Amino acid sequence: MQVIVRATVDDAEEILTLQKKAYITEAEIYNNYEIEPLIQSLENVKHAFDTSTFLKCVENDSIIGAVKATEKDGICYIGKLMVHPDCQNQGIGKRLMSEIERLFTNVDYELFTGRKSYKNIAFYESLGYRGFKHEKSPVDGTLFLYMMKNGEK
Repeated sequence: MQVIVRATVDDAEEILTLQKKAYITEAEIYNNYEIEPLIQSLENVKHAFDTSTFLKCVENDSIIGAVKATEKDGICYIGKLMVHPDCQNQGIGKRLMSEIERLFTNVDYELFTGRKSYKNIAFYESLGYRGFKHEKSPVDGTLFLYMMKNGEK
C-alpha cells in the first residue's frame, strides 16, 4: 500500500538517492549529467528542509516519490517532483502534486521544468499549469519553462 506523508530531514539521504535515479532521464534528454539534481549534495538537501515542506510517497518502507514546496508572498513554489523510474505512470506524481496543493491554500502555484522535457510539460498541463516564461539556468545553461497554476483565493 502506498501512503503520502510529510518527509523529515531524516529522509534526506533516501530522497537524494531517489532524486539521482529519477533525474537521470532528464540528464539524458539534455546530454548533461551535471544537472543540479544529479550533483546536489546531501547537506544541501538537508538544508532545504529548513525552508521547504517535503512530501514522500512510501511503499513497503521505501520512498518511491517525493516533492517539495515553499510558500512566499502568495506563491507556492513547487520543486523536485520525482517518482522512482520503476513506479512511474501509476499516478504517484499526480497524487503528490494534489497533496502539496492541498497543503498550500489561497496561493498560486509555480514550478519549472526543462523546455525539452515534453513529457513533464504535458503532465503539468494536464494538472492545469500553463507556461509563462523561459529562462536559462545560470549554472548549466539549460533552458527552463516556468509554469503557473492559479489557486483558489
